[in-house]
Amino acid sequence: MIDPLALAALDRIVPADADPGVADERLREALESRAETVHIGFWERSITPGIVHLDAEARNRHQKGFLELDAADKDLLLAAISNGDVDTQWTEVDPTRFFGALVKVANEVFYGTEDSPAWEMVGYDAGPSRTAGIPITHTTLRTTAFESIRSTYDVVIVGAGAGGGTAAGVLAEAGLSVLLVDRGEVLDYDDIGRDHLANHRFSEYGHNTGPDAEGNPRVYASEAGDVTVERPWKYEWSNNAMTVGGGTRVYQGMAWRYLPEDFNLASSFGVPKGSSLSDWPLSYDEIEPFYTRAEWELGVCGDGNAHANQGGRSRPYPMDPFPLDPEAERLLEGARKLDISTGPVPLLINSKPYGDRAACVGCGQCVGFACPSNAKNGSWNTFVVRALATQRCDLVSGVRATEITTAKSGAVDGVVLVDWQSGATRSVEAGHVVVSAGAIETPRLLLSSRSDTHPDGLGNTHDQVGRNLQGHHYIGAFGIFDEPVIDMFGPGVTIGTCDFNHDLEAGLIGGCIHNEVIKLPILHWAWALPWDLPRWGVAGKSAMRDLYLRTAHLYGPVQEIPMPECRVTLADGVLDKHGAAAARWGGVYHPDTVRAAAAQTARAEQWLEASGATNVWSNPPPGPFGAGQHQAGTCRMGDDPATSVTDRWGRVHGHDNLWVMDASLHVTNGGFNPVLTIFALALRNAEHLAAR
Repeated sequence: MIDPLALAALDRIVPADADPGVADERLREALESRAETVHIGFWERSITPGIVHLDAEARNRHQKGFLELDAADKDLLLAAISNGDVDTQWTEVDPTRFFGALVKVANEVFYGTEDSPAWEMVGYDAGPSRTAGIPITHTTLRTTAFESIRSTYDVVIVGAGAGGGTAAGVLAEAGLSVLLVDRGEVLDYDDIGRDHLANHRFSEYGHNTGPDAEGNPRVYASEAGDVTVERPWKYEWSNNAMTVGGGTRVYQGMAWRYLPEDFNLASSFGVPKGSSLSDWPLSYDEIEPFYTRAEWELGVCGDGNAHANQGGRSRPYPMDPFPLDPEAERLLEGARKLDISTGPVPLLINSKPYGDRAACVGCGQCVGFACPSNAKNGSWNTFVVRALATQRCDLVSGVRATEITTAKSGAVDGVVLVDWQSGATRSVEAGHVVVSAGAIETPRLLLSSRSDTHPDGLGNTHDQVGRNLQGHHYIGAFGIFDEPVIDMFGPGVTIGTCDFNHDLEAGLIGGCIHNEVIKLPILHWAWALPWDLPRWGVAGKSAMRDLYLRTAHLYGPVQEIPMPECRVTLADGVLDKHGAAAARWGGVYHPDTVRAAAAQTARAEQWLEASGATNVWSNPPPGPFGAGQHQAGTCRMGDDPATSVTDRWGRVHGHDNLWVMDASLHVTNGGFNPVLTIFALALRNAEHLAAR
């Protein structure tokens, strides 16, 4: 039961006016349940002790309790407290901290609760907004019990995300026996859920996939010193979705190809001081057939002729792109004024029924969530399904590989697995081991696999495993238009430009700029309100109501300049649930990356202004170095073992049967979402393995 005094204070943070406020009866259950769960810390440390001081402050100033004040006096008192302007002694809690807790709790409940009256107020519609075209069927995957897996396989694949799941399909269809292992669980659509405060887009209180909240520490190597991070949804943990399918279960699904120049940046631009910028050991032309295969075997919608500086194509996309929405139509007008070339954003989403899966139903909660029509195409509902259909692939979930084992000769011969829940272990022999655990967990496993023959871990003779960690330095700008530009027909991202990926004259390596998916109301409150507007009271609520549908957002990744000091190592003395050394990661952004981000931000602002936005502002620069959900580069491929971890096929130098097939291979990470390149490389490299 919420204390009446606390409820009265929260009621002034998001007050009722023409529309209900946070004190509305329809939100009472959410307010109370979150007070006992995700908001419990705010209540215990700030709100509960603070309301006593709030009442004392009211009595000191007005000779009556807070409940007896009229709305105007309540607001004036809260405004004073927000600035620390108090007349009584606050012994239990700092007044500004108390006010901050009120603001956070009230707005998160109001805008982040499913079917809140706030959703209708701002014009948000979770959808669906169009038909699926065919009956919707959700993919189900057959798993093998941990105790039932065999003792020997031709190939053991660690990680069932974009790389590992794709490799499993290729190798099983080639006739090999495959064990596909993932530390995450197989999650159905309803398992992932639709919690707007705990998902892979807004991870304030958790994720809607794995890993578990307990027993999975990492160490973030900040400039101020090492920080142990216990919760996987925190920024400093840098979590990709950990479930069968990995990030492809909840991603935005942008399916960009890297540009031809991305494969030889060092030759084109030179090597910036302090960086490890290098050319790839393969060209765009070598990977192009596999880009095409990935687009057709997974399913991508787009227009292959739209972007002038894309590489050549051997085949168009299998599906047409989504039509421009009102936001994109305004942005197209501005782009023409600035002579910016634009086109649709290619997406791993069905714009029509494809591969026996339904079309996108245009929901308003795409990225960060599972797809309600199974129209979002990833490894789990394509290549993993194909692998299991051969009857030559066993999928085991909730299981982590703790070590890659070697014979006395030093040759790789299998893996050690641990069941996450029970702690039971198994050793499995393998003709080949493929590591596809992501650019933090893949080097962790290689470094943990030490022996007398490999005292520094596998593939680490030249101290390269874990180096050159990259993510994407994201930029963004917002603009307010005189009329609504958001129409609630998801997914919402329909226009982008590749004109600024490379700027030879300025010496900048940039990235694409595109509009954004439909924002959750709580995300708009947290990210997309002008910085000079209040986040509380009548004015804060009015801003959300007035601006939600009128605010455009341009967004995009900047290709990071790799640095050898950005790296993953093993943490000293920090262990996971089963006693294995945790990953330690960190680094700093190269100055050229920061410079490129500033230029890209200015371009986004200019584009919005040319499109007719009346008020334009940008995000503050990103915080400390973070690999995010596009982590890459830590086992880079190359021809020289002294400066790379694998050869041009993803095979670890010095090992005939140890492979890496994930974004760890990426020499550079492109100015795009990297997933299509992960798929393409996995197709290419798994075929090479099978041919051997």
